[in-house]
Formats: sequence, C-alpha cells, structure tokens
Amino acid sequence: MLTWDEIGKWGRRASDIGAMVPAAPRRDRLLEAAIAHEQVDVLYQPLIDPQSGRIAGAEALARSSVVADAALLFARATAGGLDERLSRLVQRKALRSAAAWEGPLRGLGLSINVLPADISREGYDDWLLDEIATAGIDPERVTVEITESALLTERKQVAERLSRLRKAGVRIAVDDFGTGYASLAYLTSLPLDAIKIDRGLVADIVGGERDRIVVRAMINLARELDLMVVVEGVETTGQLALLAEWGCDLYQGFLGAGALTHEELTRFVAAANTEAA
Repeated sequence: MLTWDEIGKWGRRASDIGAMVPAAPRRDRLLEAAIAHEQVDVLYQPLIDPQSGRIAGAEALARSSVVADAALLFARATAGGLDERLSRLVQRKALRSAAAWEGPLRGLGLSINVLPADISREGYDDWLLDEIATAGIDPERVTVEITESALLTERKQVAERLSRLRKAGVRIAVDDFGTGYASLAYLTSLPLDAIKIDRGLVADIVGGERDRIVVRAMINLARELDLMVVVEGVETTGQLALLAEWGCDLYQGFLGAGALTHEELTRFVAAANTEAA
C-alpha cells in the first residue's frame, strides 16, 4: 500500500508530466461561428509592374470583423485549432471570386497564401486542385505562396506536393524571402517560380548601403536561377526607382495600393491599365 508521502510524490510527478503535454486548443466560439457562416472577407492587394504600372495580379488577404489584422486573425485561429478551416475557406472564396472576374479583372493572376500546416498535410495538393477545378479557374492564373518555414520539415513530401501543383500549371512562390532560416539550397531543390522579398529588407534600401547590397544580391540570385522577383512593402518612389533599375518584376505596397475590395480592385486596375496604355 502507498504511503501518503509516496502518493504526494506520485501526484507531483504526474503534474510534471502533464505540464509537458501540449495544452488542447481553447475553443474560440466566435471565430468558429464566423468561419462556419463564411463571415470572413477576402480583399486583394495588387501586384504591379514597376516599369509600366500595369497590374499583373492580386494577392488574396483575409479580413474579419472578429479580428481586424490578418496576422492576428490567423494567430487566433491557430490558438483555437481553426487555422486549417480558416485557410481553406479563404483559399476557396478567393478562387471562386477570381474565376468570375470580368472586365478589367478578366484573366488577372491570383496569389493565395498557404500555411505551413496546409502544405505539410497529406492530400493538400489533391484538395487544392479539386478546388481549382470546381471554381473553374485556369490553374496557370493561380500562384501558391509558401513561407520559408514551410520548407524546414518534410522537405521531400513538400517538394512532391509542390511538383504536382506545378505540373498542373499552378505557380509556386516563396513568401517573405530572406526572413526565415531555411537553407538557400531549397532554391535549387524545390520546384519554384518566384521569390517575394520581405518588406523588412527593402524598408531602408534608399538610405542604407548594406540593405541595398543585400536586396540587389537577392534579385541577381533570382535572375540567375530564372525566378521571378516580387518585392513587398514598397512605400516610396525612391524604393521603386531602385527596384525597377535592379530588375524587380512586380511589387506590392502602399505606394501602389493596399488591400482592396472587389469593386475597388476593379476601379484600380482599370485606371492603372488605362494610364499605362
């Protein structure tokens, strides 16, 4: 029979073991209801040619009245175990919306953000190709954006899923390039079409010599590897002039436009393409 002292020690040991087990996600009923009723909006930030000013595509961005900021929205979804459901909802809504674009938006490219958890899940490539087919959008209009953190684990399986998407016509881009810890070897070992240079790296390219050297080297590296270069967070004409000179293909940022509704995007694209003509 256990003594009270032994029972106490066992209880403390069990408590220690319990502390090592990850806590179950806390149920977020408000966000769960918003996702279930598809009360998540999709806005679009234009991708702009720095030379001509023409709009080549738009990136789909999630917005919700539950949490205004997109990063905080997904952080909250992750904490509640809802990240996959939220991600797939946004992807589905964006694909179906873009498939129906008419007028100035007809044929415009669509970029969708894919979570590391998405691309790491077996069968995600099948799911996405099914959604593309159901939406009726040409796969060649779709770009999947993955972060460098998605490449840190299960690289072989991730590469196989990306290869299948790419063979179907979907383009693959590495988002927030230059901020992660993945080896640059993935640039040659993975099926990629583009890199998106993170906004933090271009913020001081006008006044900072080292920043200019780093960003210019990234663009040159991408060029040598026959990869398209997209730059995020462009806010000044000085930044844009340097990026255009160095051979940046497309840019995003408040200098061009922030996140727009479908109606705002239609007007913006019409005006930009008329001015560029």
